[in-house]
Amino acid sequence: MQKRPILGITMGDPAGIGPEIIVKALAAPETYKLCIPLVVADAKVMHHAMKEIVKADAVMNVVNTPTEAVGELGTIDVLPLEGLELDDISLGKVDAKCGDAAFRSVETVIRLAMAGEIEGTVTAPLNKEAMNLAGHHYDGHTEIYAKLTGSKRYSMMLADGALRVAHVTTHMPLNKVGASLSHDRILDVIRLSNEALLRLGIKAPRIGVAGLNPHAGENGLFGDEEQQIIKPAVLRAQAEGIDASGPHPPDTVFCKALGRGYDLVVAMYHDQGHIPLKLLSFRYDDTSGQWAGMTGVNVTLGLPIIRASVDHGTAFENAGKNVAGHMSMKNAIEYAAMLASGSSAD
Repeated sequence: MQKRPILGITMGDPAGIGPEIIVKALAAPETYKLCIPLVVADAKVMHHAMKEIVKADAVMNVVNTPTEAVGELGTIDVLPLEGLELDDISLGKVDAKCGDAAFRSVETVIRLAMAGEIEGTVTAPLNKEAMNLAGHHYDGHTEIYAKLTGSKRYSMMLADGALRVAHVTTHMPLNKVGASLSHDRILDVIRLSNEALLRLGIKAPRIGVAGLNPHAGENGLFGDEEQQIIKPAVLRAQAEGIDASGPHPPDTVFCKALGRGYDLVVAMYHDQGHIPLKLLSFRYDDTSGQWAGMTGVNVTLGLPIIRASVDHGTAFENAGKNVAGHMSMKNAIEYAAMLASGSSAD
């Protein structure tokens, strides 16, 4: 039997839904067939989420080292962080103490992964405002990972089922995207995507590259970025033996990927990639009038360690109500396990 990878799971902001969706995700028997999940969190916070919010039929196993984790259904292994008191936490409120705890949880799993003590990391949502109030000045998880691992080339990949999207640019004003595109950056994202797909066990990855402009520029009628920047990068990738094609019209390339015409789409900017993925993964139930769940996964490509994450925020408005969906967390754990073991996501 193949050795199960140990995955370090951060608790996220303790005032948000992170602890409770972790408890729910770790109630799935199939998770333990893939990995040994180890939650890096304040033990009191996790116990409260287990017994007072989710009311889970599970016990907590507090460990000192990752090797002490038992990885059994019905037991939640926790590597404890110190410094929080339950009385200090107001669910659903931005608080520097919670932002600091969330950051320290991330910092700890990165350190463990870099030291080879765990095989991958999974992150629950943190609140950027709370983290910055605590003095940790980062735009988000990706920047923390890049800084603490010394990574210079990295990209965001979103995934849900057959649809995977990697981004050339992310948090950038739309009117600056065109000027920021370069042959080297696009080629780098294509390469990172190809490497990730191979690691997932996809033997012959097919990558579709989206254009920037409507109809992929219509041969220069609506812009020339496709001809001047994107196409040359695609040709260079092809010369390296990567099965990349494009630039394709953005309004159809995601549909083709969802129909398994591509294993991944390279998007030029944040919303170009996020909108189709979130339209697929954020599911609303008309009958109940509530969100039925969120299923997408966020993976950071190009790091020396594995990082997968939920594709949603802290949802402060739902914290402590036991209504938050856990499928994105469950899927993130499974994705990290697949990346650690090299098994296929299909």
